[in-house]
Amino acid sequence: MIKVAILTVSDSCSKREREDVSGQTIKNMLDADKFKICEYKITADEQEDIKKALIGFADEAKVDIVFTTGGTGLGPRDVTPEATAAVCEKMVPGLAEAMRFEGLKKTKNAMLSRGVAGIRGNTLIINLPGSPKAVKESLEVILEVLPHARDMLLGRGHK
Repeated sequence: MIKVAILTVSDSCSKREREDVSGQTIKNMLDADKFKICEYKITADEQEDIKKALIGFADEAKVDIVFTTGGTGLGPRDVTPEATAAVCEKMVPGLAEAMRFEGLKKTKNAMLSRGVAGIRGNTLIINLPGSPKAVKESLEVILEVLPHARDMLLGRGHK
């Protein structure tokens, strides 16, 4: 079972002005036979708050994968990639590249996504876009490789 945390980064969701549809989209896409959602949190677009949540998920909750949603665009408060990179020891650019590549087949706006993926300890952190549609499309691209990624992180080698 792959232990998962979900972090929604949104000023309006953190103020309860808007429902967290993107976080729910992630939950709905994770097969309950493979993934267990252990942690879920909403935070404002504040770099220090995002970093604190990511560190807590990785170092204290010790989840296998953290999915973030939101804060990956060009807006002045979009800082999720910076917060993620600041807490990661290694980057995994192929995941973000694959999501953008497939996204470009649907919309040219996909090239504006700044999401990243990286590793902190034994935890893989993956930035997903903020819109529910983009979350679904991005997660569909990478979902099948995540069990192998988790095995690699735990030193289980190639299968």
